Amino acid sequence: MPKANLAVVRRGGPATSADKMSAPHALAALAALGQPTRLEIFQLLMRAEPRGLPAGSIAETIGCPHNTLSSHLGILARSGLVRGTRDGRSIIYRADVESIRTLIAFLVTDCCDGHPELCNLQDVLRGGTCGCPPPAEPDGLSASSNHSVLLIAP
Repeated sequence: MPKANLAVVRRGGPATSADKMSAPHALAALAALGQPTRLEIFQLLMRAEPRGLPAGSIAETIGCPHNTLSSHLGILARSGLVRGTRDGRSIIYRADVESIRTLIAFLVTDCCDGHPELCNLQDVLRGGTCGCPPPAEPDGLSASSNHSVLLIAP
């Protein structure tokens, strides 16, 4: 019987529900991204979607020692911006695209007195899929959902 892909790095911060984000969760995510190395890690993981990257590749790409990287990934995971899943002996880290979409929506929802369409920000509030196939589970099972696209109008 094939083993399911287990999340090994989980969100530990305040929860979001139905595209709603709490102020504490938004603050945790923004604080996590407010550090240059963590911002670089998150941007790298966004570029690596939907396949993700193992910790060793992340460390090598950004030139970060493994123990320091582990701390940064833990902070990003607790803020809900990344997640890790076991793939054999490795952990594959991925950006939580839905979480960042929800954060952006949280930031712009009150624009123009609650009418973000006036500033052409309504696309941020709509979910979409990028059309990428979901990443395959290491045991051959397919993941259950596609990731969302960040839609930001100019």
